[in-house]
Amino acid sequence: MSRSATQDSGSARYPDPRVTANIHAAGAVVWRRRPNGAVEVAVVHRPKYDDWSLPKGKLDPGETAMIAAVREVAEETGLNTRLGRYLGKVTYPVTGHRKLKRVDYWSARIDDGEFAVNSEVDRLQWLGMDRVMDALSYPMDRTILRNFLRFPADTATLLLVRHAKAGNRERFSGPDVERPLDKHGTAQALNLTPNLAAFGPEEVYSAPPVRCVQTVQPLADELGVEIGIEPTMSETAYATAPDAALRRIRELVSPDTVRVICSQGKVIPPLLADWAEIDGVTLPPARNRKGSAWVLSVADGRLVAADHLDKALRVH
Repeated sequence: MSRSATQDSGSARYPDPRVTANIHAAGAVVWRRRPNGAVEVAVVHRPKYDDWSLPKGKLDPGETAMIAAVREVAEETGLNTRLGRYLGKVTYPVTGHRKLKRVDYWSARIDDGEFAVNSEVDRLQWLGMDRVMDALSYPMDRTILRNFLRFPADTATLLLVRHAKAGNRERFSGPDVERPLDKHGTAQALNLTPNLAAFGPEEVYSAPPVRCVQTVQPLADELGVEIGIEPTMSETAYATAPDAALRRIRELVSPDTVRVICSQGKVIPPLLADWAEIDGVTLPPARNRKGSAWVLSVADGRLVAADHLDKALRVH
C-alpha cells in the first residue's frame, strides 16, 4: 500500500508470520470546524454491532483504498469528501477465520452532503476532541485519531506525480521532449486519474515533456481544466536551477486549492529530499517508479507529512 512519513502505527503484532492481511478496507477521519473554530469529528453507530466507530468499509473488486475510502464514507455518512493526510493502518484478526483485515485511513474534508439513515448506519454524531476518544468503541480507532491530531486538521495537499511509462528513448527518433507514453503508460495515466481525484484536485500542472503532460491529461480532462506548464519541473531545468524548482513547488502549495504536478525521475527524489531536510521530515523509502505519486501535506508553510502512492495504486 502507501509508504508514509507519518506515523504508521496501530498495526497489531502476531506471532505467526504466515498470517497476512487478505481482507482490505479503508476509511477516514471526517472532520469539520465549528463556528468557534474548534475541530469536530464524525463517528457513526452501526446497529448490527452496536458500536461507535470511524466510517470505513471493505474494498470492492477493482478498487484501491483511496477510492474505497471516499465511497465508504459517502455510503455510511451521506457526505462527499476529499482525502487529505494519510493516517496509517490498523490490522486485526477476523473473528472465526484465519484471516487478517487491514484498514487504511486518511483525514477527509467535507465537500457537501447530509447524513441519512442507511442499511449500515443509523446515527451519526459530530464530537469535539474532548468527547470523541471516549465515544469510540475500539482502541484501534483511537490510535488513528491520535495520528490525526499530530498535525493541524486543515493541512494543505499537493500531489506530485512521476510521469507514466514512455517508449524506449533509443527507439524514438524525435527530440526526447516529444517522446510520448507507451501503451502501458497510457493505462497508468488512466488508472491514476480516479485515485488522484479522491484528493479533490482542482488545478493540474506539468513539466514540458509530452510524456509528463500526457500522464495528467486524463485528470485535466475530467476536471475540465487546462494544464499549466511548469518549466522548472523538467530534468533539464532542474539540473541547472534546483533552487528555483524548490521555490516554485512551495509556491504551488495552497490552503484552498489542491494542485497536481507531474515531473520526472531525476527531479522528484532530490527535490523532495531537499524540501524534507529543510522542514525536518524523514521521507519513507520509495522507488519513485513511473506512474507513482506523492501526497504532500503542508501546515503553515512547512512540509509535515509525505505519503508515497505506488502499490496503493494497484487494485485488489
